[in-house]
Amino acid sequence: MNEQTETQCYPITVLPHTTPLFRDYTDARGAKDTAALRRWYPADPFTMDWAKRSPVLEAGHRERLADTLKLQSEAFGAGPAALANIERLRKGAAAVVTGQQVGLFGGPLLTLLKAATAIRKAQDATRESGREHVPVFWLATEDHDLAEVDQVSLLTKTSVETLKLGLHAPKPLPVGGMVLGDDAAVLERVSELVGWAPICDVLRACYAPEATLAEGFGKLLTRVFAEQGLIVMDAASREFHALGASVLRYAVERAEALETALLARSKELEAAEYHAQVLVVAGHSLLFLIDEETGARLPLRRGDGDEWKAGPRSYATVELLKMLDTEPERLSPNALLRPVFQDCILPTAAYIGGPAEIAYFAQSAVVYQQALGRVTPVLPRLSATLIEPAIATAMQQHEVDLTQVYEAKTAEGLAQQLGARAMPIEGKRKLAAVGNAMDAELTALTEYMSAMSADLGRSAEVSASKMRYQMDRLRRMAATFEVQKQAHLLKHATAIMLNLFPEQHPQERLLAGVWFLARYGETLPGLLVEQAGQECAGHRIIYL
Repeated sequence: MNEQTETQCYPITVLPHTTPLFRDYTDARGAKDTAALRRWYPADPFTMDWAKRSPVLEAGHRERLADTLKLQSEAFGAGPAALANIERLRKGAAAVVTGQQVGLFGGPLLTLLKAATAIRKAQDATRESGREHVPVFWLATEDHDLAEVDQVSLLTKTSVETLKLGLHAPKPLPVGGMVLGDDAAVLERVSELVGWAPICDVLRACYAPEATLAEGFGKLLTRVFAEQGLIVMDAASREFHALGASVLRYAVERAEALETALLARSKELEAAEYHAQVLVVAGHSLLFLIDEETGARLPLRRGDGDEWKAGPRSYATVELLKMLDTEPERLSPNALLRPVFQDCILPTAAYIGGPAEIAYFAQSAVVYQQALGRVTPVLPRLSATLIEPAIATAMQQHEVDLTQVYEAKTAEGLAQQLGARAMPIEGKRKLAAVGNAMDAELTALTEYMSAMSADLGRSAEVSASKMRYQMDRLRRMAATFEVQKQAHLLKHATAIMLNLFPEQHPQERLLAGVWFLARYGETLPGLLVEQAGQECAGHRIIYL
């Protein structure tokens, strides 16, 4: 990588499948109701004001938090920088927090982007506020969607290959505790695909057969960001749940009031023409219960009066509260309660989220207000596409930018564009001249026929549409001929699409972070931290 990394900044709207709520959050100028956005998201995501208002935890809580983090971090193989950050937490530092499900071998690139953003924001907040801030990565190990985390996607020369361990759970078990087993064949294939890079040895050390998904992910992320002192945290244990028990207790004791507030917020979102990310219904609870016998993570629902149900069993409120005193790890927060639970445990100055998490926060804000009396600022993670030199050269040669890649959708679609550009200038001129002349004449004819009769006008529009379609077909045929004549056009289009928009997903959401770690090694984490500043409020292109 060059000493001076070249970048470009696109508006966030360039990304496909971005929700209206996230778009308005990142650029409120186009929002219909900016006052509502400010209610849902009290902190401005593009200033550093949040760094001056971080919470302060009681000294005893900090001691227990630091002791528990230290034990866990040592098990993850933490180095001096992370352990020093834990001591800063003990002495009063604030935390900049992010998190992610424990995807196989570190999951997609966005995992690295989240961690890099938390590190950069902690550095910036320390400098701006004068108070120490440290980065924390929260492992979402209590989720039970095993299929979502038991996979990793890497590139071959012509396709995306998704590898899976084939883990199986007959019940909805928390994914973090799943034991990996013998994954030698999958690791071997990963090594082949990434060219036997040094990161393969790291993966083997982290993802040993006896390790769990949480341990493998935690060790890998700790190792990758060792120099930056990232604290990696799995809060599924009894010790961490005891630190956050007050929020879990509040969710039990004030379940009806929280439900009412969440239903009202859902209506508020819908009235503003957004949608609620999490469906809230009558009898809704913000909690799951870990079954004592099977270990399954079951939705905890409110029944009539004092009754709660989880699976086939019923519980009284007093039983749940007693459980919090003796076995707090058996109560697990759902997506809306999880950030509030997290910020009861940690002195969180800001949370770094992706588009879906930021949409969650519009609903979670009412839980924050009731349970903690404050709403944690949520900031967007670095959104980026990494472009390798060979891909950059192909894009430059064919004058292709990211917007055109997303619009093309497929390699064949992009190859058509390249073929159209590669046509001889004489052919382009003739097609353009005929197309423009035909379009002008058809427009004039349609207007004339419409003036004579509405029925004639409609018939003329139908006929004109058919003729324009045939003209477009001629253009496509000419472009296809050029693609067939120049085989490298499809080859280049395939490589560009695979790297930037694999299987019609933005690169950051599908391709594994280890793919890039294998190719750019120990320099990549620092580069991502460097690029995670606020200069680009949208989507960043980073040329490697």
